[in-house]
Amino acid sequence: MNLRRRLAAGALVGAAIVGGVWWVFFRPPSQQGDVLTLYGNIDIREVQAAFNDSDVVVRMLVQEGDRLKKGDLIATIDDRRYAARLDQARRQADSLKAALDRLVHGSRPEEIAQAKATMEALRAVYENNKTLYDRTMRLLPKGAASTEDRDNALAQLNSSQKNYEAAAQAYTLAVKGPRDEDIVAARNNYHAAEAAAALAEREFADTKLYAPSDGIVEARILEPGDMASPSTPVYTIALTDPLWVRAYVPETELGKVKLGMRAAIHTDSAPGHAYRGWVGYLSPTAEFTPKTIESPELRTKLVYQLRVYVCDPDNDLRLGMPATVTIDLLQPRKALTPGAASGCGAGDGAK
Repeated sequence: MNLRRRLAAGALVGAAIVGGVWWVFFRPPSQQGDVLTLYGNIDIREVQAAFNDSDVVVRMLVQEGDRLKKGDLIATIDDRRYAARLDQARRQADSLKAALDRLVHGSRPEEIAQAKATMEALRAVYENNKTLYDRTMRLLPKGAASTEDRDNALAQLNSSQKNYEAAAQAYTLAVKGPRDEDIVAARNNYHAAEAAAALAEREFADTKLYAPSDGIVEARILEPGDMASPSTPVYTIALTDPLWVRAYVPETELGKVKLGMRAAIHTDSAPGHAYRGWVGYLSPTAEFTPKTIESPELRTKLVYQLRVYVCDPDNDLRLGMPATVTIDLLQPRKALTPGAASGCGAGDGAK
């Protein structure tokens, strides 16, 4: 007997839950004259904010319920590795920039003068050895010089000639400066180092997490000491703009509702107040996919999701809050952009 009672009680509870869900989302709209009344819930978007790099969380700067402005600093991770990498990349770029500047500016006048002096000194040595060799060759037939003297004089002549020619080439290179190809290669190396430094700077900046947009902290997922990564959310942020009522329109009433129609939103938490809103979205498809062939009775049960965007400057509305939407079907149709700020002017009252 007790089992039957428990089963009966469970069935009643289940029926009540199903009935409540149907009443909130799918109950038929009421229409009094030229006013359409819809029922739904407040809905918003959420952001799972996460770091773009991995390391240990150092600071968590906001709590659940805190209001955020876009760009607010909300968390940081250990940045020591990224700071060292950035310093290394910047120094490498500076070194390659100096090497490029040296090639672009070419040889200094002092370097050219030094190369010229070295060339002239070696030319004097070469000419002197050439004179000694010629003298040795004249003395050799007279017996005043030996073949060994001739060989030594020839070796000195050849050596001094090579040194002089090398110095002459060095002087020519100093006058012409570096090759264009060397400058291009040095410039490419410098640009690559610049890109590496920019990447290191971006990675260093990613050690700080900023609010992606205005909103309210809904959940604080990590704590200092946890390991953060791009795949691990740090906060769940509820975006307060846009804010809308998610309701459903039966197929029989769909033709009466158009985008941009103004609406009034009422909630149980603020009796007597009407929040200003407008129809910003109508689903192009039915909520449940119908069969290929439908009877007229089945077609009347199809519903389409509708979003009525709401102006809420005082932040009274909360996610999931039940709301009642009334739409004047005789109003002039004026299209509005389906975004929160587009229909909520600064000078207009939201209530």
